[in-house]
Amino acid sequence: MTTQPDLLYSEEEEALRAAVRDLLADHCDAPGVIARTESDAPHDLKAWKALADGMGLAGLLVPEERGGQGATHREAAVVLEELGRAVAPVPFLTSAVVATEALLACDLADDLLAELASGRRTAALAVALNVAPGGAFKAVRHDDGILHGELTGIADAAAADVLLVPADDGGLYAFDVGADGVTVTPQTSFDLTRPLATVTLDGAVARRIGDAEPAVRRALRAGAGLLASEQLGLADWTLTETVRYLKERKQFNRPVGGFQALKHRLAQLWLEVVNLRAAARNAADALATGEDIDVAVAVAQAYAAPVAVHAAEEALQLHAGIGMTWEHPVHLYLKRAKADSIAYGTAGAHRAAVAELVDLQAP
Repeated sequence: MTTQPDLLYSEEEEALRAAVRDLLADHCDAPGVIARTESDAPHDLKAWKALADGMGLAGLLVPEERGGQGATHREAAVVLEELGRAVAPVPFLTSAVVATEALLACDLADDLLAELASGRRTAALAVALNVAPGGAFKAVRHDDGILHGELTGIADAAAADVLLVPADDGGLYAFDVGADGVTVTPQTSFDLTRPLATVTLDGAVARRIGDAEPAVRRALRAGAGLLASEQLGLADWTLTETVRYLKERKQFNRPVGGFQALKHRLAQLWLEVVNLRAAARNAADALATGEDIDVAVAVAQAYAAPVAVHAAEEALQLHAGIGMTWEHPVHLYLKRAKADSIAYGTAGAHRAAVAELVDLQAP
């Protein structure tokens, strides 16, 4: 008999949430994030150092015997909820989750894994952000230990010290950013807080650390599952801020939030966010326990993207004129929600995956 998962937050998870939220309040305020998007350095490396080195969060998913914290995906999900609430420009999802999961599937990467877990280095998996778990990904040409090719849409590559690159010989290769033959060129990104880049390899020398296919599949599955928690944090913040604003803003000498039409919109949005919380928690728990992972991840992503986008769109509209300004951070949340809606597969792709996994045929 299968036991039902406990999706409620534990005391330890709530304590972790409080610590991360306090840190982000000090290091990642909205004006600072907006200012970074206008600069050549959108990543907040100071905040990342505090999270990765100061709190040890870079190694959450790494077993203790391999240099990490030995936590589970449930704890990582709590961190991502808070990062989503702050729309924080830090490479936690891409390095501490996706790249780390790829390394955990490799046999020759213990040294690099320990460096990532300690926060000394940051890595990025050189697979386009829009690739879904199990989807086809581009590989570069391998020629006797030398790599040639170009990969586009690589999230947080500009903040990475190490790139993990799949090659056409079936291997996953690691090399340092800045090495000979390696060029990382920023792309114009819709989401200014998670910038994309093009990675160009022209005779780059790298070492093989494992097989690409199982490593990439594992990494993208974890990325998709835990992305739902980031989308939950984003949706929860936009709903909370919208409710707060509508209680303060007045028309005809009464709070705007008291009008019935707006109450209905907010009530509907609250129901969507509550359901998203259940789906995201279920995906995190499935990743932690290893039970029904594929179905849980696909269900979470099929639901998360539309809710996060809807929440951000409602926040933008209901903040009225101030919501249209650059100074108000709601535009960052809408851009992140839109970018997340195609990250690690679209909602439509995940709905199709659910149908196939549960053998639900189309009419």
